[in-house]
Amino acid sequence: MKLIMAVVQDQDSNRLSNALVDHNFRATKLASTGGFLKSGNTTFIIGVEDVRVEKALQIIRDSCKSREQLVAPVSPMGGNADSYVPYPVEVEVGGATVFVLPVEQFHQF
Repeated sequence: MKLIMAVVQDQDSNRLSNALVDHNFRATKLASTGGFLKSGNTTFIIGVEDVRVEKALQIIRDSCKSREQLVAPVSPMGGNADSYVPYPVEVEVGGATVFVLPVEQFHQF
């Protein structure tokens, strides 16, 4: 058995949740915040049998697409202002960061 932890952008959260339900995966959703862009994310915790890991990863891959987004940088507070860019910057957001972990024990009470 494996534990899949997938951190996805909020824009992809409902699409992924619906796709997981459609393919009979159970998941727990947690609200989370990204450290770089300080934007909303959703972390999915999914317990799966080893034979279904690749199917779960394919669902995540298909549901969470990366895209370009303009981001207004935060001004430095007490840091080096030499590298500060005062205008919006286009960055790639979205996609998914996924961890697949071994599960030593599983209990359901």
